[in-house]
Amino acid sequence: MARLIGPRVRRRRAGIFWLAGALALLFATPAVADFRLCNNTGSRVGIAIGYKDSDGWTTEGWWNLSARNCETLVKGQLVARYYYVYAVDYDRGGEWSGKAFMCTRDKEFTIKGIEDCLARGYDRTGFFEVDTSEQRSWTVQLTESTDQAPQQPLPQSTPLIPSPSGGGSQQKQTK
Repeated sequence: MARLIGPRVRRRRAGIFWLAGALALLFATPAVADFRLCNNTGSRVGIAIGYKDSDGWTTEGWWNLSARNCETLVKGQLVARYYYVYAVDYDRGGEWSGKAFMCTRDKEFTIKGIEDCLARGYDRTGFFEVDTSEQRSWTVQLTESTDQAPQQPLPQSTPLIPSPSGGGSQQKQTK
């Protein structure tokens, strides 16, 4: 004898199949992987980044971030373990910088190569190193020097220029 299934059972089964399909889509979606920078200061800041990919060294800028705002600088999977950041405080002066020198300019730029910056008509600017530890995504927090806890020393091996202990600080340095 055939058994009839009522509308209540059909809805429950449809709901289970819908939930299973939604979960399958959720887990099939690739994870978001970005390099983000957050400006946790009360000032507007300008950001430049540097990184090495399969084509060599590249520096890019400028991202202008308002106070207490974040921006994705590299969308998608990170192409490097080490990224280099330079930031300038437009409102109060000062900068976040380091000992890894790369090429920049005053206007928006994408520059290939880090050698002979001045001879090529660019500025030579010190960036601080960010070791992403090969994570899929990373966020850098820029803070004012009074807000910043002491930094851990960077690893001794770096692919560009070794930074001194404590180099790559995310604290603002006054000019």
